[in-house]
Amino acid sequence: MSSLRLLLSDSHDPWFNLAVEECIFRQMPTTQRVLFLWRNAETVVIGRAQNPWKECNTRRMAQDNIKLARRSSGGGAVFHDLGNSCFTFMAGKPEYDKTLSTAIIVSGLKSMGVDARVSGRNDLVMTTADGERKISGSAYRETADRGFHHGTVLLNADLSRLAFYLNPDPKKLQAKGITSVRSRVANLQEVMPAVSHDLLCQHIRQAFCQAYGESVEPEIISPEKTPDLPGFAEQFARQSSWDWNFGRAPAFSHVLDTRFLWGGVELHFDVEHGRISRSRIFTDSLNPTPLEALADKLQGTSYRADAVAAVCAALIRAYPDEAAGLDELARWLTDSLR
Repeated sequence: MSSLRLLLSDSHDPWFNLAVEECIFRQMPTTQRVLFLWRNAETVVIGRAQNPWKECNTRRMAQDNIKLARRSSGGGAVFHDLGNSCFTFMAGKPEYDKTLSTAIIVSGLKSMGVDARVSGRNDLVMTTADGERKISGSAYRETADRGFHHGTVLLNADLSRLAFYLNPDPKKLQAKGITSVRSRVANLQEVMPAVSHDLLCQHIRQAFCQAYGESVEPEIISPEKTPDLPGFAEQFARQSSWDWNFGRAPAFSHVLDTRFLWGGVELHFDVEHGRISRSRIFTDSLNPTPLEALADKLQGTSYRADAVAAVCAALIRAYPDEAAGLDELARWLTDSLR
C-alpha cells in the first residue's frame, strides 16, 4: 500500500473543502503523506486569528453573496474564485517538511515553463513585464505529531475583485488580531495564456509523486462522494457556521455615529466572541429613554444585522410613540453592521 494519498475535489464550496481538509488532517495515519488539490467559488478566506469586520468589506460580501470562510491556520485574508487553485500538503512528523512541499509546487510550476521562485517565508513569485509579482501564498499549521502546508496559486483570478472585497468599510473599529498585508500580485495567465486548474493539478501531482518516488491514483471527492471520514457532518456544520466564521473574531470595539432630524446618535460597542459584551449610547435627542433601553438590550446580542434588527423591532413595539424615529435608527444600525 502506498504511503501517499492524493485527493482532488470536485466541489467549489469552501466550507466543504476546508471541512475535508480538517477531517483528513485529524484522522490520517502519521505515516502517510497527503496532497489535496481543490478550488473555491467566490469566497473570502481569513486566517484563524483574524477579524472579518476589520479585514473584509462585509457589506459588499453580503450584497454579492460572497461566502466567508475561516481556516484553521494563521496568515492573512485572501479572495478565492475559480481562477485560484488551492493545495494542501499533510504529513506526520518527522516527515512533515514545508520546505519540501514548497519545492514540489515550484517544481510543478517549472515543469509548466513558469520561472517561479521562493520569496520571503511563504510566497512564490515570478517575473512579469511590470517586475516581480507574487503568484502564491501559503499558511501552515502544526500539532505535536503532524503538520500541514496549504496555499493558493493565482491562475486567472479576478484581481480587481480581490481588492474590492478585501478593503473594509471605513468603520471606526479598534481591533485586536492579525491584519493582512496587501501584496502586489499577478496571474500565471500573464506569462502562460493557456493555463488552467486541471493543467496545474496535473503538474503538481507529477511533482508530488516524483518527490517521493511513488505513484498513487487520485481520489475524486465531492458532496455526493466523500471519503470515509467519521465526524465529517459535524465538521462541515462547524465550518459553515456563523459562530466559527464570524464569532471567533478577536475582541474589538466599534463606534457608530450619525445625525437624524430628531438628534445625533453615537453608539459604542465592545464585541467579544462575536457578541456585544458592552454598549453605550450618547445622544442629544429630546427623549433619550428608548435609546438608553436599546443600549441595555443590545448587550449579549450577536454582532450581526439580523440579531440587532430583532432587538430594534422589540424596542419599537415597546415605545410605539417613538416608532418613526426608532425605525429610522434601526435601518441605519442594521445597514451599518452588514
